[in-house]
Amino acid sequence: MMSGALQHETVLLEAAVEALFCAPDGVYVDGTFGRGGHSQRILQWLNEQGRLLAFDKDAAAVRVALERFGADSRFEIVQRSFADLREVVEQRGLAGKLSGVLLDLGVSSPQLDDAQRGFSFVHDGPLDMRMNPQEGISAAQWLAEASEQEIADVIYRYGEERFSRRMAKAIVARRQVAPITGTLELAEIIKQANPAWEKHKHPATRAFQAIRIHVNRELEDLQSVLAQALDMLRPGGRLVVISFHSLEDRIVKQFINEQARGDDFPAGVPIPFADLNPRLRKLGKAVKADASEVAANPRSRSAIMRVAEKLA
Repeated sequence: MMSGALQHETVLLEAAVEALFCAPDGVYVDGTFGRGGHSQRILQWLNEQGRLLAFDKDAAAVRVALERFGADSRFEIVQRSFADLREVVEQRGLAGKLSGVLLDLGVSSPQLDDAQRGFSFVHDGPLDMRMNPQEGISAAQWLAEASEQEIADVIYRYGEERFSRRMAKAIVARRQVAPITGTLELAEIIKQANPAWEKHKHPATRAFQAIRIHVNRELEDLQSVLAQALDMLRPGGRLVVISFHSLEDRIVKQFINEQARGDDFPAGVPIPFADLNPRLRKLGKAVKADASEVAANPRSRSAIMRVAEKLA
């Protein structure tokens, strides 16, 4: 049982599963198990022939999955990035047979709220930020080794932070005195370097987000898994993606639009639409959490869901 501080409210739960579901006996992928909200609902929809394959980098999430659903023969979880989708699906002989792939991006509430994971700028903890602490380098290691230019570029690109250069300069100056190892220490450095605080937003929010995205290769993994998911889906299978960041949503939107448009031909060439080989069909418009969900779970405010269906 999770403590109240580490509970997780699943965003767009019903909307996502309803959009994903097209066959009760299908094979589905939950690319980000988190604490299992979406997985639980998918399993409730599946019949005895259905199957759910879940992914999560986080060992804590995998433990929760096994505790909750380990006895269900329809369920399996792997401690892998969803960027390994193709390999895992092919190993199970399911390539081109998936009925749906669900990706709920970003970090879960337990990861954000557990100070020991290093995501928080409110509670002190080791400066880690890795979703899988056994892989890659921590935020502390990266900040100790990266150049001032690289740090500034990451904070600007992934955090859309206009004071990224000031922040990078302050980080490099502090690390020359002593290594930066704690979250509150980094938050204070960034806060002091930020001359324009936004109302109701911690001045380190964008920088922490950017460093987390970089350390976990979140955007690279997203770009990789979208192409893989399209290949692994069966005709009529659904792709459902919930984004929490404008850069994530831009990648998803562009991918769906490109695959729905099909092959590029010179403007004015009279080519029938079917001959353009479109691979996806957009289903509806982007979906956001309604007022009642935002009131109950403020983190759902930035969520955007996009849905597409694979064509034959």
